Amino acid sequence: MADTARFEQAQKDVKTLNKKPGNDDLLFLYSHYKQGSEGDVSGKRPGMLDMVGRAKYDAWAKLKGMSKDDAQSKYIDKVESLLKTHK
Repeated sequence: MADTARFEQAQKDVKTLNKKPGNDDLLFLYSHYKQGSEGDVSGKRPGMLDMVGRAKYDAWAKLKGMSKDDAQSKYIDKVESLLKTHK
């Protein structure tokens, strides 16, 4: 079971990165954060012209059914690995 305090700390830690992670890492962080905090994807998929919004929505939608605890654990692990390579 993911620790909520660790999840919240990882959200703060990710903001301390000196180098911006790549798009794949950013989508991973976004989707796992949303799944870990809100659960399955909600709302309508953004339109064709909103490519960033669409990519974020699609990344989150791929996690449908993943438990919040799993998503939080994967988010924490990703942040910890980025802290080693992007500081």
